[in-house]
Amino acid sequence: MIRIFCVIFLVVYTLTACAGTIDPKRPDQDYIEYGAKHHCVLKLLGHMNDDKNTPYTASCVMIDPYYALTAAHVVHGTMTQYIIYDGIPHTCLITAIHADFRPQKMGYNDIAILRLHQPINLEFYPELTTDTKEISKVCSIAGFGHTGTLISGYICSKDDGKKRAGSNIVHSIDKHLLICSSTDKSTSLEFLICPGDSGGGLFIDQKLAGINSCVFADDGKTNSDYGDNSGHTRISIFSDWIKTSQKNIEEMVQVIKANIK
Repeated sequence: MIRIFCVIFLVVYTLTACAGTIDPKRPDQDYIEYGAKHHCVLKLLGHMNDDKNTPYTASCVMIDPYYALTAAHVVHGTMTQYIIYDGIPHTCLITAIHADFRPQKMGYNDIAILRLHQPINLEFYPELTTDTKEISKVCSIAGFGHTGTLISGYICSKDDGKKRAGSNIVHSIDKHLLICSSTDKSTSLEFLICPGDSGGGLFIDQKLAGINSCVFADDGKTNSDYGDNSGHTRISIFSDWIKTSQKNIEEMVQVIKANIK
């Protein structure tokens, strides 16, 4: 089941953001260089469907030349979506949100699929994992979001437009979510997602295993510092939905093309 809406637009809008809280013991450049290796993780931006056409910026993961995945909460209530590649905005022709997504239940069914009007040709697109034994696996995480350290938490003023990536371990599963924690000794490039990283990817063995969704905090302050946990929509249980959505969307694209002719 999917909810679909179409968007066609020409407006070009640019935003910058930076990504992820990092281990204060490691140079920031290490995270930037690792982020650059995640070629399939791209910036997503557009405008909200409100009175002010409020701009937003987030992340997404290309899974083939025409399709990307992102978090449903990123595109819910939006009017336009663009994927940025080599500085050029690419129009999303169709956006489909999982039918069971509910904004008030953050982290559940938090997945959406984007169909581009024109392809983005990359050398590598990640395979979608079907492995349901994700617990204790080392993962990499990438996105475009706020940055800071795991001591300070994210700092909103740090905007440099650079993608960052780091590592973590999947320590538990909560229904639709893979859960990663922040500690001071788990992995060598410890990383936790921040606002703006939503829609980016979590990878296990180079396969896409999660879509960045949310942050939990026992202290009530979700600033992605030590003690916070991140949630990532679990691809292994949504792989069939993704494939079915692609099939349904392609049928819709053919109808659109026929009507244009």
